Amino acid sequence: MEFTLSVIESPPADTPTRSPRRQRAAYRGAGLALAALALIAVAVLSIAVGAKAIPLPQVWQALTDRDAAEYAVVHEMRLPRTLLGLLAGTALGVAGAAMQALTRNPLADPGLLGINAGAAAAIATAALLFGVGGGTGQVWFALAGAALVTVAVYAVGGGRTATPARLALAGAALNAALYSYVSAVMLLDSASLERLRFWTVGSLASADDATVRRVLPFILVGLLAALLAARPLNALALGDDTAQALGARPALIRAGVIVAITLLCGAATAACGPIVFVGLLVPHLVRTLTGPDLRWLLPYCALLAPVLLLGADVLGRVLGRPGELQVGLLTAVLGGPLFLWLVTRTRTNRP
Repeated sequence: MEFTLSVIESPPADTPTRSPRRQRAAYRGAGLALAALALIAVAVLSIAVGAKAIPLPQVWQALTDRDAAEYAVVHEMRLPRTLLGLLAGTALGVAGAAMQALTRNPLADPGLLGINAGAAAAIATAALLFGVGGGTGQVWFALAGAALVTVAVYAVGGGRTATPARLALAGAALNAALYSYVSAVMLLDSASLERLRFWTVGSLASADDATVRRVLPFILVGLLAALLAARPLNALALGDDTAQALGARPALIRAGVIVAITLLCGAATAACGPIVFVGLLVPHLVRTLTGPDLRWLLPYCALLAPVLLLGADVLGRVLGRPGELQVGLLTAVLGGPLFLWLVTRTRTNRP
């Protein structure tokens, strides 16, 4: 009787093997690099495209050479506009992702808790009572309005026992009431209408160095707070009981995330006006690439949301020549059909 001994050979020791987790991390890292390249490309287009087009090979010269014919145009108009679009897009995208994680609603946006409406109502009040139409005062009024509405929503939603559903309902009610107030102010006061009529559409056209410097600290602090909350928010997505078992404090996490969203949305709204759909669409679309892990979702949104905002701004300059279409109009026109598609897709996939 013969016995056959079969030997299963192991792979050579020098054969590289990767775990699925490392492969996913490598793919996501490569995706972040591509997103950064896309942001650089659209930023270059934002500097090059305008009433006076600058050839792409001359963009760098216009940025660095003081003797270049386009140096003044680039540094006084195009560069501040591009930087403001980058900051506002990042703020809205990260705030939208944090809002969706906080409310456990993938179709939520930064306006869900009435934060944008609170900023808009405060600015309308400042224009009506004090004649404020821009500058540092507008930023502070916007942040104060956003903070007051956030506290009101948190209190109405149940305070320390607030749930995502109650927060969303309270925010929706205040959002409708405050935007009605803004419309009434603009209709009843012609001076306020003149100051706010372009701002309420959402625009980057009035950007300058001073505006960028005013909103930069608030957006940086809000962005840092949101990124630090990524891991605790991942735990909170498992439920309050599970999060507490993992050592997290749900009430403290919600309060910290709401503060971050308030800073991000208040600063972006003060600078550009209420721009819609950026905070809704980008996180939802990015989630198909990264999954629900906020440690990857937030950095992706920070890069791709300004790509959408700056891209819409460039498109508005091209389509509206010799003038331009405001970026808020473009994001609404592009975002509306996509929003309907997302709602339909969510309903279709429901078991």
